[in-house]
Amino acid sequence: MSDSLSPSSDDSASIASADQNVGRSRRSGDGSHGLGRSHTVTTEPLRHWRDVFWLTVFIVHLIGLGLILAVLGLNRFRKTDRLKIDRFTTRLSENSKGLTENYWPLYAVAGGVGTFLGWAWLLLLGSRANQMMKVSVHILTTYLAVISVLCFWGEQFFWGVAFAIGAALQFLYVISVMDRLPFSMLVLQKAVKLVWNLPEVMRVAYAFMLVMLLWMAIWSFGASGVVASSIGDSGRWWLLVVFSVSLFWTGAVLCNTVHVIVSGIVFLVLIHGGPEAASMPPNSLMKSLRYAVTTSFGSICYGSLFTAAIRALRWEIRGFRSKIGNNECLLCCVDFLFHLVETLVRFFNKYAYVQIAVYGKSFNHSARDAWELFQSTGVEALIAYDCSGAVLLMGTVLGGLITGTCSGVWTWFRNSDRVIMVGSTAMLMGMILVGLAMVVVESAVTSIYICYAEDPLLIHRWDAEFFNQMSETLHQRLQYRSARVREVLSQNQLDGHIQESIPV
Repeated sequence: MSDSLSPSSDDSASIASADQNVGRSRRSGDGSHGLGRSHTVTTEPLRHWRDVFWLTVFIVHLIGLGLILAVLGLNRFRKTDRLKIDRFTTRLSENSKGLTENYWPLYAVAGGVGTFLGWAWLLLLGSRANQMMKVSVHILTTYLAVISVLCFWGEQFFWGVAFAIGAALQFLYVISVMDRLPFSMLVLQKAVKLVWNLPEVMRVAYAFMLVMLLWMAIWSFGASGVVASSIGDSGRWWLLVVFSVSLFWTGAVLCNTVHVIVSGIVFLVLIHGGPEAASMPPNSLMKSLRYAVTTSFGSICYGSLFTAAIRALRWEIRGFRSKIGNNECLLCCVDFLFHLVETLVRFFNKYAYVQIAVYGKSFNHSARDAWELFQSTGVEALIAYDCSGAVLLMGTVLGGLITGTCSGVWTWFRNSDRVIMVGSTAMLMGMILVGLAMVVVESAVTSIYICYAEDPLLIHRWDAEFFNQMSETLHQRLQYRSARVREVLSQNQLDGHIQESIPV
C-alpha cells in the first residue's frame, strides 16, 4: 500500500498505543473523557497574535498588487495606452489594439460559472454529494484527455502534452488508490452528514465566495489589461504567472480561513455532543470568525503558501510508490523523495488549521503538534490510507476545468490567439471558487481525525457505527505496517547471512 515503511519498532508501538486509545474510549463513560472536561471551562484563555510577519507580507502584497492591477487595467480601458506606460516596454512591445473591456467579460463568465458550480455543490451537499464525488473521480481523467486532444487540434502542442500528462497521472493515481476509495467515501459521507446539520457553516462559505468574487473582479480587470497590452506574448505570460501565483495564495488564504472557522465549529459540536447541546458555548460561530480573521490570520497566511503544494506532491508520491514493485533502484529514489516530503508534512499539514481554530497556536507549532498526536496514537496510518482530500481536490480541478472551458470557448470565437491565456487563468478562478465550497467538507474531515486521535469516545458518541469502522480499519492498517516491517527486517537479515557465507 502507500504507507511508509521503516524497519524499526515504531509500528508495533503505534499498534499498542492505538489499541490503548480505542480501549480507553470504550472503558470510559459518556461524560468521563478528559478532552470533554477540558473544554467545558467557561473562561477562555487570551489569544495572542501569531505569525504577524506573514500577516504583514500578505496585506502589503494585496495592497501593492491591487494598485498594479488597477494601473494595468486602466491603461487599456476604453483607450489604448491611457496612462502612457507602453513607453516603458518598447523593447518588448508589439502592435496591439486590444482593450481591457474586450477580455474582462470573458473573466466575468469564469467568475459566474465558478460561483454557480460552488453554490450548486453546497446546495446539493445533503442529497447528491456522494454521486458528485464519484463523478469527479471517474470523469476527470476523460475530461483532461479531451482537452488534450482539443489543444493538439488547435496546434497548442505544449498544452496538449501538459494535459495528456495530467490525464495519465490522474489515471495512474486512481488505479493505485482504488482499494482505498470505499473507506475514503465513507469518511466523506460522514463529514457531509456532520456539516449538513450546521447551516451556519454554509453561510460562511457563501459569504467568503462573495468576498473572493470581489477580489477577482479587481484581479481580472488587471489581467484583462495584461492580455490586451502591447507587451509580447512572453511578457504577458510572465505577468500572468506572477498574478496567478498571487491569486492562488489569496484564494488559499480565504479557503483556509473558512477551514479554520468551520473546524472550530465542528470541533465544538463533537465535543459537546451536538449543536443543540446545552453546554454548547453561545456565539461560537462569531468567536471562531473573529479569531480566524484577527489573531490567527497570520498563521493562515503562512500555511497557505506551502500546504497545498506539499499535499499534492505527497499524494502523487504515495500513489506512485505503492505500484513500483521490486525495482530497488527506482524504489530508493522514490523513498528519498517520500521521506523528504514526509519531513515537510510534519511542519505543513492541513490538520494544523484545527489546532489553530481550537487553541490559537502558531502554524508550525500547530502542524507539529497535530502530526505528533497522530503518530503517537497510530492514527497517522489511518490518515495515510484515507484519500478523501484527493477526492475533493479532483472535484475542485474538475470545476476549474469546466470554468476554463466555458471561458476558453467564448474566447475562441472572439480572439482565438488568446484562448490558452484566458482559459488557463479562468481555470484557476474556477478552482478557487469551487474550492471554497469543497473546503467545508474537508474541514469536517480534519476535525473528525483530530477528535478521534485526542479521544475516540467523541466519535463513538456521535456515530458508534462509524467509530467501529474507523477502529477496525486502523487496526488493519497497523497490522499491515507491522507485517511489512517484519518482512523488510527478515529480508535484510537474509541478505546479511548470504553475504557472510560468500568466501572472500
